[in-house]
Amino acid sequence: MDAVRARIASRALVQGTRLPSIRACARAMGVSKSTVVEAYDRLAADGVIRARRGAGFYVAAHAPPLDLAGIAPRLERAVDPLWVSRQALDGAASVGSPGCGWLPADWLPQQALRRGLRGIARASAEELADYATPQGSPALRALLARRLAERGIDAPPARIVLSRGVTQAVDLLCRLLLEPGDVVLVDDPCYFNFLALLRAHRVRVVSLPRDAAGPDLSAFESALREHRPRLYLTQSALHNPTGGSLSAPLAHRLLQLAEQTGLTIIEDDIYADLDATAVPRLAAFDGLRRVVYVGGFSKTVSAAARCGFIALREDWVEPLLDLKVATSFGDDRIAAALVHGVLADGGYRRHLEGLRERLALATGQTLRRLRGLGLSCAAPPAGGLFLWCALPSGIDSAELARRALARGLLLAPGNVFSASQGCAGHVRVNVSQCQRPEVFERLEQALEDCARAGDAGAGISARNLAAGAPPSRRSGSPGR
Repeated sequence: MDAVRARIASRALVQGTRLPSIRACARAMGVSKSTVVEAYDRLAADGVIRARRGAGFYVAAHAPPLDLAGIAPRLERAVDPLWVSRQALDGAASVGSPGCGWLPADWLPQQALRRGLRGIARASAEELADYATPQGSPALRALLARRLAERGIDAPPARIVLSRGVTQAVDLLCRLLLEPGDVVLVDDPCYFNFLALLRAHRVRVVSLPRDAAGPDLSAFESALREHRPRLYLTQSALHNPTGGSLSAPLAHRLLQLAEQTGLTIIEDDIYADLDATAVPRLAAFDGLRRVVYVGGFSKTVSAAARCGFIALREDWVEPLLDLKVATSFGDDRIAAALVHGVLADGGYRRHLEGLRERLALATGQTLRRLRGLGLSCAAPPAGGLFLWCALPSGIDSAELARRALARGLLLAPGNVFSASQGCAGHVRVNVSQCQRPEVFERLEQALEDCARAGDAGAGISARNLAAGAPPSRRSGSPGR
């Protein structure tokens, strides 16, 4: 009964669909035919299915509201991407949130935001009250075109469409380009909301092993041959969560393979303004033929003003605008005006320079404190917010996250970033959210809680965790 209800909830079975025969269901599930008869009879009594004499059983009810958590494999909620996002947004952590994905409010350009808001208050009645045009603010798109040209990306204003943040941008592109059942490639690990969003689009996700240097090329080629994917969703620079960036040769090879197989790439560059290096962007090499480039300002301007953008090939602009009008009717006009005001402010570049310096200092300090607790980072990033840290051997990051949250500390356990569930021994740490000493005190306590409870399974004592000593491994204990 649970299996049938789950298939209806996930839209695998819709109203009017014929269920497998009693014999076929019994064989598939490894149960007796009488068990299936009883299950079907109970479901019919509940009004979930109905029997047609001589024709079998059919789905009777409309599917319940889409349950994204229910579609996924039944994992502990602590390793669910939606759980992490909800805890972060709801402010569940009282001590600190190194598991969240944004900067503290006092790291953002508060004075420029206030000046921008005062400017908006003087705007005309139409600017304050009317809908935006479908493509979005012409002034902001012209400014973005100039900024993208500085990164080598040729995207005139006519090929830029504004969105309500990067999440909506990716969602619109998935609606435009995908059908349920299509294959989408993602990095493993990757930004966890990619996985949640793709789940909502009912596509098949194939993950590619990725380290700080980029995706595994041999796995990429194999996936192209075997699965014929429609999309590859990735981040070229300051990758979330590893912090790494693509080299030029690897970027060229990825684009060659995409060209050969007709693959479209969505390049999410949300951290572009935190990157002071000349890391190549796929969109710059490709000229927006097979690459769609998206970005936003929630990390450097304000997450409260939801404003992002899409730069794409010319013949896709009109279909995307129709889809945007159908699903949202337009942008947040006031948010776009605020972002334009901040970006045009003469102090924004100075703000970014100071922000990069502050993040570099925080990265060094956080690395030292984490190493003292037995965590390690194989490839410290060249910039950005995140450290991808390996835990002491045997500690499961989901269990650590549960124990840390009980102490008021939000962590992002490794498997929320991994479609293959192969990152249980890692956590992502936001260095900007690690400025309070209590963060490391509570993290140490959570590690000690794991050790005392035997969760580590590797003989880790509270004493050697606090001292940063390498843990010993008992025979037969699980590895990282």
